[in-house]
Amino acid sequence: MPDHRLSVAPMLDWTDRHCRFFLRLISRRTLLYTEMVTTGAILHGEPGRFLDFHAAEHPLALQLGGSDPAELAACARIGADWGYDEINLNVGCPSDRVQSGRFGACLMAEPALVAECVAAMREAVAVPVTVKHRIGIDRRDDYASLAGFVETVAGAGCKVFVVHARKAWLQGLSPKENREVPPLRYDVVHQLKADFPGLQFVINGGFKTLAQVEQQLAGLDGVMIGREAYQNPWLLADADTRIFGSDERPLTPRAVVEGLLPYVEAELARGARLHHVTRHILGLFQGRPGARAWRRHLSEHAHDPDAGLDVLTEALRRLPVESLEHP
Repeated sequence: MPDHRLSVAPMLDWTDRHCRFFLRLISRRTLLYTEMVTTGAILHGEPGRFLDFHAAEHPLALQLGGSDPAELAACARIGADWGYDEINLNVGCPSDRVQSGRFGACLMAEPALVAECVAAMREAVAVPVTVKHRIGIDRRDDYASLAGFVETVAGAGCKVFVVHARKAWLQGLSPKENREVPPLRYDVVHQLKADFPGLQFVINGGFKTLAQVEQQLAGLDGVMIGREAYQNPWLLADADTRIFGSDERPLTPRAVVEGLLPYVEAELARGARLHHVTRHILGLFQGRPGARAWRRHLSEHAHDPDAGLDVLTEALRRLPVESLEHP
C-alpha cells in the first residue's frame, strides 16, 4: 500500500503528468495524485490521453470521478492495469459541472451509493481503493452525518479516507471559494481518527509547511498538501528526509532542472509545446534571489511555437549560484 504520510492533492489543470514528473524530481517518496478523471473520459474517450504517465512518477494514485458502480469498477480495473498504485474516488469536488454528473461532493448525501461504488471498485482491483471527501455539505454538516458516512463506506472495505477539513456549499460558492471560505476544522478529522482508530485518515486543507505536516502526523496517518506544493514546490525538498526518514540528500534546484531537460526533450519530440511543462515549474525558485527573472523569462519565451531547451537553460543562467546550488 502507498505510504500516505505526505501526498500532493489532485488538482484540476495542475497535477497533470508533466507536473508530476517535475515534483517527483524534488521528492521521491511523496505520494502523487492525478487530476480527477471522469469515468466517461476513460470509457468513451481516449484513455491514454488521461492515464499515461512516466514510470518515474510512482508512487502514483489515479483519482476517478463518477457514481455508477459498474463504470467505476471498469475504470478502476483499467487504471490498475495501466499501472497505478491506488485508485481514489472523488467525493469532494463541489463544482456545478461535477454535481450535474452526480458525483463529487454531492455524493456525501448518498453514503450507501458511495459504499456500493467502493465495493465494486475493490472487487475489480487488487490495489487499494480510497475515498477523498469533505467534512460535510450544505446544512448536512453535523458530525453524526460525517461519522455515519465514514462508517458506511468503511463497511464496504475502504481503509483510507482523505478528508478535506472544510465543508462544501453546493450552491452559492464557486469551487475556488469552496477552497477558502468555509472554515477549516482540523479537530473534526482528529475526532474521526479517535472514533475509528482502525482506519487511516489523511488530512487536507491549508497546509503550507513541513512543520505543520509533522504536527498533524502526531495524531493522523497522513497529510495532503494542495496549492502550496504547486506554487512553492521546493517545499517538498526536505520531505523525504523529514517525513519519510530517508538518508538520501535532496537534489539542488539546478540538478532538478537539469534532470527535467531529457524529459522535456522527449516531450518536445512527441509534439508537446515547451510551455506545457514549464507552466508547472514557475514557482521552483519561490523566495530565492532571481525568482522573478526565472518566471519572467519562461513566461515570455516558453509559449513560442519553436521554443526549445535553450529557453530553460537561458532561464537558469539568470539565477545566482546561491539559488541554484543550495538545497
